[in-house]
Amino acid sequence: MARIQFYTRRGCHLCEIMLEELLPLLQGRAEVNIRDIDSNASWLEKFDIRVPVIELDGRTISEYPLDRDAVRRCLAEIPEKSGEIGILRR
Repeated sequence: MARIQFYTRRGCHLCEIMLEELLPLLQGRAEVNIRDIDSNASWLEKFDIRVPVIELDGRTISEYPLDRDAVRRCLAEIPEKSGEIGILRR
């Protein structure tokens, strides 16, 4: 299953909104790996005030607001699998 990287930071209300909008689009095709940029110096340097950011395979899919069409295009390339949406926190 594909793994989407969701870069966020604690207390970011835009991040919460975007994650809520993202999860229904995944339809069992991808897991979400939530990464708090404040926990990693390289993520903080890369994203700082840009959060929330969604990446797949190292390429940015969307920043806020959620680009639903871009997410759908990326997901269309991933084979559909049954199962629940996975959320991983780092």
